[in-house]
Amino acid sequence: MNCIIIDDEPLAREELKIMLDEISEPEVIGSFSNALPALDFLEKNKVDLIFLDIEMPGMSGLELIDKIPEESLVIFTTAYSDYALKSYELNAIDYLLKPFADTRLRKAVEKALQYKSFTAGLSGGIPKNFFEKSTDEYIIIKAERRFYKINYADIQFIEGLKDYVVIYTPSEKIIAAMNLKTIHKKITLPTFIRVSKSYIVNTTYIKSFDNNTIYINDTELPIGDVYRAEFFKSFTNGF
Repeated sequence: MNCIIIDDEPLAREELKIMLDEISEPEVIGSFSNALPALDFLEKNKVDLIFLDIEMPGMSGLELIDKIPEESLVIFTTAYSDYALKSYELNAIDYLLKPFADTRLRKAVEKALQYKSFTAGLSGGIPKNFFEKSTDEYIIIKAERRFYKINYADIQFIEGLKDYVVIYTPSEKIIAAMNLKTIHKKITLPTFIRVSKSYIVNTTYIKSFDNNTIYINDTELPIGDVYRAEFFKSFTNGF
């Protein structure tokens, strides 16, 4: 996997490059201070992953992402937490809030690598009808050329990434080709609540929450504005 960095701050670009050089993947093949030279580079080169700042002079990262080739994954890097929810709406792979630690960067890169690995393993395009069966206790999903039986009780939360979902259990992560809306229709248990454009949570695993964030063990999940009222209504009714 290769990557480029787009950030108007020279020190931020250099620091990120140094951190990425310490990771076996991805390989940094370009670094740009603004959108225009980056777009020119993208027209001539295939780029797997883009580390993209949001607030930049001229064209912002939020404007630039609409012009980026669909096959290029994006990880936002910014000093402003206000854009977190927006980044999920734009199907960014991850959102890094500056200053971020090496461990957090590695986690974001791992997520991008998993996504690329899964899509690269699909032959003949994205298979349809990946949802094979659901019951009151479990679902059977085809992923990575195998069928997985997943008990609802084991699902902590489900993350949507473009046309894929990542199902998180205490022991593994399973990636399947379907969107979040489709899987939510199949899982009709009231304990599973859509909390943002990118996440469905199993409320039995919620450790705590506030007005904007849900905490499941060490994972923080954003609550979207359009889902907040329904989340509080559904979840607090169980108290």
